[in-house]
Amino acid sequence: MKRLSLTVCLLAGVLLANAQHQIYPFFDDKGAVRIETMELNDAADTLVSVFHRADDIVWSRIVYRVIDMRYKQNYQLYFPVRYDDPQYRSLFKVIVDGIVDGMPIYRKAQDNIKPEFSEDNFIGKEEIPTLFMVDDPTADYSEDTCHYNVECSDAMLLHYDKAADQMSFHFYPYESFVKNQLKYLIQEIVFFDRHTSRLYSKIIAIAPLQADKIFSRENDQVMAAMHESILFWIPFDALRPYMAKQYMIPQLNDNKRMTFDEFFAKKLYTSYILGDSNMYNRMILDYATSEADVKKEQQRIFDELLNFEQDLWEY
Repeated sequence: MKRLSLTVCLLAGVLLANAQHQIYPFFDDKGAVRIETMELNDAADTLVSVFHRADDIVWSRIVYRVIDMRYKQNYQLYFPVRYDDPQYRSLFKVIVDGIVDGMPIYRKAQDNIKPEFSEDNFIGKEEIPTLFMVDDPTADYSEDTCHYNVECSDAMLLHYDKAADQMSFHFYPYESFVKNQLKYLIQEIVFFDRHTSRLYSKIIAIAPLQADKIFSRENDQVMAAMHESILFWIPFDALRPYMAKQYMIPQLNDNKRMTFDEFFAKKLYTSYILGDSNMYNRMILDYATSEADVKKEQQRIFDELLNFEQDLWEY
């Protein structure tokens, strides 16, 4: 009886303490800053959340990275390029299928590349098809090759039936559209949690880039072209349930099966730094004028993040 009374008292004390001191997360429900990182358990398709109290986050820094699928380490994100593979899908096809299923996407900001998950930036179903228009002068848009009553002059990858309130995928323009999806831009936060004494990183948002709109580095408008190439922003946490249900195409070992979500959670992709949060509100390409300067600034940001982690401890 005494043990039962003690247990009840302790439980009441915990509940009372929680009632008096409300705990706020550092990531909100769209995956933007307030904090909740994701880690995998033994079941690859299960999403596990690690809760981080806002009071425990004593340092953080936003970093922007570009994932280029022309690097060998990222090939599994790009292949297969066909839309009708019975077993595997590319990352872009996973994104397209997620949008058809109702996954939320947001338009880019007018003056910068930062994602904003506000109601004003939310892209409605009627607007979504206009983002997936194919402009390929080499494609055959004759009536014999058009399907599902697609307007060949538009050649939209997605179509919205307002009467049925239903989004549908049309395969005809897919290969013409996907060949330009060679890069993704991600917004990542690196932060230190004093409760666990660990440095964490979390992808907040991901955006497909249209490669044909990105100018060469010699062009002084390269950052403007990078901004123009952003199709839309996706809250990464909204994409994760779709990635967790799709295995990637194997590389060299057919028995090694890995989901897209596991691939990102283990950071098996390679990327390069585009910029970070700073008082000047600018990316590297806004001020670096040569390839050598760009690489120098990328290395500077990388070293600052590495040194922060190393300086936390004494050896």
